[in-house]
Amino acid sequence: MAIIIDKVQKRKDIALSCRELFIEYGISGLTISQLAKSAGVGKGTIYDYFKNKEDIVFEIVTLMMREHNIKKEKKLLNLPLAKEKIKYFFEFFYSQEDRELRTIYKEFISISLVNPNEEILDFQTACFDNYFAWFKNILQDGIDKGEIVPEAIHFSKGFFATAEGLFIASVVTKTVTDVKKELDLYIDTLFKLIEVKK
Repeated sequence: MAIIIDKVQKRKDIALSCRELFIEYGISGLTISQLAKSAGVGKGTIYDYFKNKEDIVFEIVTLMMREHNIKKEKKLLNLPLAKEKIKYFFEFFYSQEDRELRTIYKEFISISLVNPNEEILDFQTACFDNYFAWFKNILQDGIDKGEIVPEAIHFSKGFFATAEGLFIASVVTKTVTDVKKELDLYIDTLFKLIEVKK
């Protein structure tokens, strides 16, 4: 009797078995042979499930983000104030707990900048839209509860892009050396402008 393989699960298993290699060496430092060895499969099997190394990174990012989002959602539900939720939302960019996902995310950003093909742009757009909508809902909740002024909603995209920009600047320059400190200062200052005065 033929063995039935769950191709979706097999793809996940291969990707996750390569995660540590990507974290340690980065995409440019790895070959398909090394990834196949790490996954315990042949090179041909890698190509049965993935187009290239970048495709494996997409899968790893997707799986890790899904897990990350479940944890973040639970914690956000327990935070009472919009300001606390926003600070927690952006902890991804500096927390020790998210270090591995950030490392893979940096690889993903690198791929996106170097090789921005249609598939990568679609994936990046979907990720950005998902996180942006989530963040916008946090702001809207703060508006609905009377914590922040309604006009604050217009800051949502800039707020979101600034946080990611500070993270990227911390990686590629010597200008931003403490992302948490910079984000806290930015959020605290912006909240002085958007908080409802009581």
